[in-house]
Formats: sequence, structure tokens, C-alpha cells
Amino acid sequence: MDLKQMRYFLALAQERNFGRAAQRLHMAQPPLTRSIQALEDRLGVSLLTRTKQGTELTPAGNVLMEGIPKILQLVRQLEEQTKLAGEGRIGRIDVGMFSSGILNVIPQLLADFHAQRPAVQIGLHNMSKSEQLAALREKRIDIGFNRFLPQDEDIAVEPVLRESFLVALHESHPLCEQDTICIRDLDDQPMIVYPNLSMHGLAQEVAQAFREEDSKLRIEQGVEDVVTSIALVASGFGLCITTESAANLHLPGVVYRPLNSARLRDIELSCLYRRDNASPVLQAFLEVVRRFAPKYQPTQPPQPAAAPGD
Repeated sequence: MDLKQMRYFLALAQERNFGRAAQRLHMAQPPLTRSIQALEDRLGVSLLTRTKQGTELTPAGNVLMEGIPKILQLVRQLEEQTKLAGEGRIGRIDVGMFSSGILNVIPQLLADFHAQRPAVQIGLHNMSKSEQLAALREKRIDIGFNRFLPQDEDIAVEPVLRESFLVALHESHPLCEQDTICIRDLDDQPMIVYPNLSMHGLAQEVAQAFREEDSKLRIEQGVEDVVTSIALVASGFGLCITTESAANLHLPGVVYRPLNSARLRDIELSCLYRRDNASPVLQAFLEVVRRFAPKYQPTQPPQPAAAPGD
């Protein structure tokens, strides 16, 4: 039986009269009669009997009468769920993130998205850059956040936030007396660099900045995340070039100063996702990202003065 037959039979079973049922259904009586007869023929049972007062349900009709409202309710729920899924209002989004991103922008984006789509489940996964790229291609995550991303045909990259660089140092360090710190101030200082990974990232950019400014980079520790690096600064192991968002780590004894560098002016955080991912939930999340991104511009620290003769 189809849904139309169910609705016709339900109206007739409730009205107990072909004329009133046809009027309720906004149709003529003969098509209603033919539809009920076709339903009885399909089921091979009689569903109702005619009386002087109208119609009465047979035992088989009563069984059908009890079941149809449940089926129609399930159909309505399915239609509603399908519509919500198509609009990206239910479902799930899996997000790849990394340590310093969670210190600032990512929680704001997640909060904005959750406020707009509270029925969407959000899965969070702490991953390195290479892990995010692999997870995207394997469809284990829908979107990732990272920096210094490679250009790949199958992966789309969009900017989210630009941040200035800071130097984290222990409050007892003499450089705390300066308003800003340049690369040459860090010559042969014990430095903590991150992430200590093979793919190009902040550690490689820091090394290049030292080379360009003819300064010696003395790596005291190479670590995988910003939290560990700032904790080592707090313990007096050395200094660390990091981003503005890291200043949200208020560890005792750690002071932050703007970095004045020709190369390390600001750093971009981007989101990455599969170009072929047409998920309505992902598209809704990207709308949140795109509304957020223009609000945040980098705060440029003063740039180094040119040396005599440059």
C-alpha cells in the first residue's frame, strides 16, 4: 500500500462515511471508493462493511486503523529529519585541530557554529598537519585548521586569522626590559622551537629568519606543541618565538614581548577541507568561518630600522 491509500483509509476510518471522508480529503467520492477497493484487493481482506449509518471497520480494518497513524508519524519525522539534514541543521562535523589553534580562534568558531546549529554533533581531533591531510583524504575529518599549508589540488585552503609574532621569555631574562625584541637580540640565546615535525612549519620559518638576519639559532629544545614550549619557558629553559594566541597561556613567570622581524611579521591560520565535500554541515561551518575571518586583521609591530648603508 502507498501513503495516499493510507491517508484515504485513515480519513474514512475516522469519518465512518464515504461522503464526509471525500469532503475532508477535497476529492470526489468515486475515486475514494475505488482507492479503498484497490487497497482491499491488494491486502486480500475486507476492511469495512456498509451500514445504514455509514461504514463500520472489520477486525482487519481496526488493525490497519491502529497502525497507520504510527506509520504516518514516522513518515513525517523522516521528512523533517531529511529536510534538516539537507539544510545542515543535523548531522556531525569532525574537526582537526592543533594545540595553539585551540587557544584562541577555534573555540570561538565552534561556539558560534554550535549556537546556530545546536543539533549538529562536533567531533574534535588533535592532529598534526600531516595527520590532518591524511584524515581529510580518508574522510575521517571534514575540516582542519593549521598553518603553512601545502598547495594540493584536492584540498581547499581558506584564511581564517592572521596573528603577529611574540617572544615568550622568563620574567628574569634581561630582554624583558625591552618593549620589542628583534632577531639579533636572540643571537645565540637558548631557543625552544616548535613544532618539531618534518613538514614545513613555524620551526623552519624561525630558522630561516635567523639565517636572513645573520644570527645564530641555538636550539635548546625542539618540541611538538606550543603548550610544552611555553611550559619550558616558564621553567627557565630558554626563549620561544610564538604567536599572539599563545599569550592566552598565562603561566607563572612567562612574559611576552612583540617580535620585530622583517620575515616574521605575521602568521596565517587557515582552514582546509576536501574540495569535493558537498556536506551541508561543512558548508554551514564554512559560512561561520568566512564571517569570522574579515573581523581579524594582523597588528603589525614596528619593523626593523635599516642598518647604515642598506
